[in-house]
Amino acid sequence: MRRYQPALLGGLFIGALSSLPLVNFANACCCLWVVVGGVLTAYLQQQNRAEALEAAEAALGGLIAGLIGAVISVSISAMFALSVDVQEQLRGALDQVEISSELRDRITEMVSGPRFVLLGAAITVPVYAVFSMLGALLGLAIFRKKTPPPPAPSFSPGPTDPGSPS
Repeated sequence: MRRYQPALLGGLFIGALSSLPLVNFANACCCLWVVVGGVLTAYLQQQNRAEALEAAEAALGGLIAGLIGAVISVSISAMFALSVDVQEQLRGALDQVEISSELRDRITEMVSGPRFVLLGAAITVPVYAVFSMLGALLGLAIFRKKTPPPPAPSFSPGPTDPGSPS
């Protein structure tokens, strides 16, 4: 479990900030919270190690964080979308626009139904996974511990006489 703790924390960060009203609009800027969650995951992974973090491990951690964040975000969004209050607000907003009642009912049914939630999940899960993985690789580039260069090989002095056979 300790191995996946950075990914879990990164995923909680992604899911929470992507679900908060008003704060979630920052995701419109190149999935900001998702990328930052991936960077956070790589930072936490590197802090748990004495040696440098491998790129594959950072990418896997970012992928898992993105998946966790997407599940949290979709779950919270589904609760909002399927609530009666949101449906009533949507109907009220559509009443303000002059469209036919048939079209209004179709839009309300389409946006507030479970199909809309599934469509959102089908888009959110892969996008969050990829952008969080990219964020983790960015975090790896920023926070990777530097490995010292290997010691220079020592040479033993050879014969000093250039004419002597080797």
